[in-house]
Amino acid sequence: MKIESTRFGELDVEEEQLFNFPYGIPGFPEEKSFAYILHDVESPFSFLQSTTEANLTFVLVDPFAFFQDYEFVLEDEVAEELELSQQNLPQVFLMANMKGKLAEMTVNLLAPLVFNRVNRKGRQVILDKTEYSICHKLFPDGLPQEAVKGGK
Repeated sequence: MKIESTRFGELDVEEEQLFNFPYGIPGFPEEKSFAYILHDVESPFSFLQSTTEANLTFVLVDPFAFFQDYEFVLEDEVAEELELSQQNLPQVFLMANMKGKLAEMTVNLLAPLVFNRVNRKGRQVILDKTEYSICHKLFPDGLPQEAVKGGK
């Protein structure tokens, strides 16, 4: 399938990259079809590109690459809706927000994206009763040295 993206230009995406969000994403309820795009196999970053709106691309972050103790309980109703089980565990991502410098990037710990890689369904889940925030700094101690281009 070919889709347009203002970030990536024309993309040729495979069926296994396409995910359906039956309820859309909060703030974008009409957007239900997205392509999952890897940044790099080794990278904790990836992208979620709308298949219908070229201007709509989300930066995703693997939460466990940055927050090893990140955890939440997925409600049974959501697990059933996404057809998740002990044999088919979810893949979890955080949405990132970057206004300006990379070092200032924040992630939304309060509303993770939950994916079922088998049936390619996804949903953004808003967590209850948690200390997590929607604007948590990804690099609270500054960028890791290996991420700083130009050295020193």
